[in-house]
Amino acid sequence: MHLLLDDEYAITTDIHFWMDHYISDGTDINEEQWQELVEGINYKKALNKCADFLSRREHSVKELKIKLLRTVDEKSAQMAIDRYIEAGYLDDEHFCRSLVEYFYNVKKYSLNHIKQECYKRGVNGDIITNVLEDYSFDNVSTIIELINKKYSSKLEQETGKEKVIAALQRKGFSYSDIKSAFYRLEQDEF
Repeated sequence: MHLLLDDEYAITTDIHFWMDHYISDGTDINEEQWQELVEGINYKKALNKCADFLSRREHSVKELKIKLLRTVDEKSAQMAIDRYIEAGYLDDEHFCRSLVEYFYNVKKYSLNHIKQECYKRGVNGDIITNVLEDYSFDNVSTIIELINKKYSSKLEQETGKEKVIAALQRKGFSYSDIKSAFYRLEQDEF
C-alpha cells in the first residue's frame, strides 16, 4: 500500500498493517497522528526485515542493526532488535559459539583468526573470551591435520612447501606453529 499525503507519495506499507490502522481516503490527520503512523510502519518494516535476515542465517546484534539501518530509522531498528532478543531469536553468545564451531571444525582456522572473524561480525570481546574458554585449541595439531588431509599432494611439487606455508598463514597460523607442525611430521616419518 502506497500512502499519499497531499497527493504526493509519502510511504509504503503492507496490507496487514494498513487494515489494522486504516484511515479512510481524504481524512485529515494532524502531524502527531502522521508521525505515529510512520513510526508504526517503520517498526513493522524493521520487524519484517529482521525476520528476513534471520531466516537466512544467524546474525550478531551489531551486524543485524547495521543491515536494518540501511532501510529503517535507528529507533525502529533498536525496537525490532530488542523484540527479537526478548523472543530468543537473537543471541550473540549462541551466534559466537556457532561461528567458533564452524571456523574451528570446518574451516580449520587458527585461534587468532577465529577471534578476528568474531570481532569482524560485531561480537563483544567479553563474549568471545567466554566462549573460547570452553574450547582447547592446539594449532600445531590442526596444522598437521590440514597438511595430511588437504595439502599433502602440494608438498610433492617443487615449490609446494612454500605454497602450503602461505596457505596456512592465510588461515591465521603463526610461522612458529607451522614450523613446529612440519618438524613433528618429519620426526614421525623417520
